Amino acid sequence: MKKFLVLLSFVFTAGMLSAQAKGLPTANVKTPEGQIVSVKDLAPAGKITVFSFWATWCKPCIAELDAIKDLYPEWKEKYNVEFVAVSVDDARTSARIKTVAANKGWEYTIVNDASKEFQTAMNVSNPPLTMLVNQKGEVIFEHLGYTSGDELELEEKIKAAAGKE
Repeated sequence: MKKFLVLLSFVFTAGMLSAQAKGLPTANVKTPEGQIVSVKDLAPAGKITVFSFWATWCKPCIAELDAIKDLYPEWKEKYNVEFVAVSVDDARTSARIKTVAANKGWEYTIVNDASKEFQTAMNVSNPPLTMLVNQKGEVIFEHLGYTSGDELELEEKIKAAAGKE
């Protein structure tokens, strides 16, 4: 039994490490103006980037983006981080993306993945899902769902990635 638990622990740890080391896919998203942008261009080398998958109909997504809104200017200054809000709205609801972002005063880069190319490549099934990408383009942290205070955990992860622990 002890050997089984040790083996299980090893497999779990190895799985976590490989999940953390995955890079960004070759996938495209669209700006609200309809311009096609490569996901890799949104997370350039040398830059810490947060991707937050959200939808206009998702209340926890809106709450998370609202909570981060006030912290983001400080994060940008302290940690040189970029924040990209990736809408998963489909063709039926995507017309609301620009309006919601403007009404909320979000100063994030807003893109839409209506084709689900980025979501599929990253195995995103439900928003909200937040992903932290380090300066090498590797996903080093993922968080599914949102409860108040999750943004503070995200800041700790950003701080560590920036080497400012």
